[in-house]
Amino acid sequence: MSYVTYVFQTYFGYPRSKAEKLMMDVHQRGKASVSTGSREEMERDVSAMHGYGLWATLQHD
Repeated sequence: MSYVTYVFQTYFGYPRSKAEKLMMDVHQRGKASVSTGSREEMERDVSAMHGYGLWATLQHD
């Protein structure tokens, strides 16, 4: 789980406390909204998470 925290801190620039909260949301609920923005930005983020070996999807609200 610390790897996920590391990725959230490194890629998104989140402070450790926010990265750990998001990681725990993913661990306990199976999902977390880690980023918002334009479709192109989100597709880039999803691709980056896949590059880190993490499972990520894009959801339109």
